[in-house]
Amino acid sequence: MRRSLEHGHHDDRRREGWGAPIEHPEGGGRVGGREHRHGPRSGWRGAYGIGPRGPFVPPQARLWLPVIISLVEQVAAVTAQLAGASVSPETVGLAYLFAVLGPAILIAARRFPGPAVVVVTAVSVADVVVDPSIFAAYASVLFAACLAVVRGAGVWAVASVGAGWIAAFVWSALAGVAWQPVPAVLLTAGIVVALGFGSSIRTRRERFAQLRSMQSRRRVDAAQQERVRIARELHDVLAHSLSSINVQAGVGLHLLESQPEMAGEALASIKATSKQALDEVRDVLGILRGDAGDSTEAPLVPEADLESLPRLVENARSSGLDVELDSHVDRAPSAAVQLALYRIAQESLTNIVRHASASKARIELRESGDDIVLRVIDDGRGVPVDVESVAGRGLLGMGERAELLGGRLEAVNLEPHGFEISATIPRSTRPTRNGAS
Repeated sequence: MRRSLEHGHHDDRRREGWGAPIEHPEGGGRVGGREHRHGPRSGWRGAYGIGPRGPFVPPQARLWLPVIISLVEQVAAVTAQLAGASVSPETVGLAYLFAVLGPAILIAARRFPGPAVVVVTAVSVADVVVDPSIFAAYASVLFAACLAVVRGAGVWAVASVGAGWIAAFVWSALAGVAWQPVPAVLLTAGIVVALGFGSSIRTRRERFAQLRSMQSRRRVDAAQQERVRIARELHDVLAHSLSSINVQAGVGLHLLESQPEMAGEALASIKATSKQALDEVRDVLGILRGDAGDSTEAPLVPEADLESLPRLVENARSSGLDVELDSHVDRAPSAAVQLALYRIAQESLTNIVRHASASKARIELRESGDDIVLRVIDDGRGVPVDVESVAGRGLLGMGERAELLGGRLEAVNLEPHGFEISATIPRSTRPTRNGAS
């Protein structure tokens, strides 16, 4: 039974709402040793009032500016045309009603962009049908079409504006009303520009949304990788020492009355092992806090490497396991590779002591081209069921350490009994993920 150990990646596909702070590719996270926080006006874009919606405008202004601009423009256009015309009071009232009704409907465009552009277009067509002599310029149609496209109702905008334009043209032809070419051309060009401008804003919003979603996933992935790294470090540091302490404590209790001197040796070994474990935990916590980079003092314990394997073997022997070390590495690999190989050997011995019921184990270290190969073999009962369910997080952590450095880890059940862990890691590290332990 041979299994190549793999572990999956987490993909958080949550999408944030537009109300959340915005992060830009120009900044964010830790840049130049400083933590940057993002808000709607952060970075150089915020300094110049530029955001994913274009120039930064307060929400209330985004709601009321189109209403006010179109209202002023349409009322002014109607007033200018009525000033030199002789029309009835009813016509005046209808002209101002249509001039005001279109901008008023824009208030609902934020929540109901599709229906709003349909109603505004219908009001404009009705204005043309009722009295074609008064041209209200219909700025509200341009705003409604643009806002509808921006808010995802582009089909509503194109369909309603196109249908309204055709209806007005057909009615004018049937009624024999002559079109004024300049206003008609300006209105047509304005509609095209409004639809195009709205489409560009919509595209920009989607691009910023995708960017922010990608950055959010990166933050989640980075946090998850950091949690996995911390869990792996603490597990590798504690599991071996606690396992050894547990075995030695059992031996001490068993020999306490019959051979008190041997029980005393077990207690002394427990004390030494626990002190070493405490020092390693302090060292790991200091590294995780970032204290190691700022401190001028040496670490509490030297970083584990291949030269520490004999001490590891002696510690395993004190637990009653006959361990043989066979190392033939002429040129030491990088510190990261040495640490990974040491931790894999350490976790393998821990699993042997805890699960294998083995009497003997062998650690082999060889060079194979540009790779370093570590094999840990025992004569225990092997793994009759799924490897991951038996070895748990320890075997998963060993696989992660090998993969982080571009290597691989394999677990093999031996015949007729026994188990083998084989780790192959390049001498020159080729990390396959962010960072390496």
